[in-house]
Amino acid sequence: MGKNKNTNTNDEPDRVLVYSDDPKDKAKMDGSLAKALQQQQSTELVIKNQFTAVFRIEKNGRGGKIVTVLDQLPKHETFLKELTKEFKIKCGVGGTYQMTPACGVIEVQGDKRDQMKKILTAKGIKFKGV
Repeated sequence: MGKNKNTNTNDEPDRVLVYSDDPKDKAKMDGSLAKALQQQQSTELVIKNQFTAVFRIEKNGRGGKIVTVLDQLPKHETFLKELTKEFKIKCGVGGTYQMTPACGVIEVQGDKRDQMKKILTAKGIKFKGV
């Protein structure tokens, strides 16, 4: 009986990869390699802190409840998700994040500007509008 030979699919575009244990091949198949590269590039922007967050208090359209809004953040989902989680835990309230076409927005229930300022200062993130 003949043995199957492993062929290199990188050089032969007419062949389709059916199964592979190689992580690089798996990344190629599901497209996560390109996603990881794009995420790394956008993470560099977040790390450099080349942005200034803007505080805002909203009450209209929320049933009289006050919401602290942190606007003009980088449009980077993992950064927004982690920062929102930290605000929610340290302030002891609920909150959410949104990615608008222009920038990222974090909403935290209640007037928690002072606590949020301390967290942003500790992280080295510039802010204005209080």
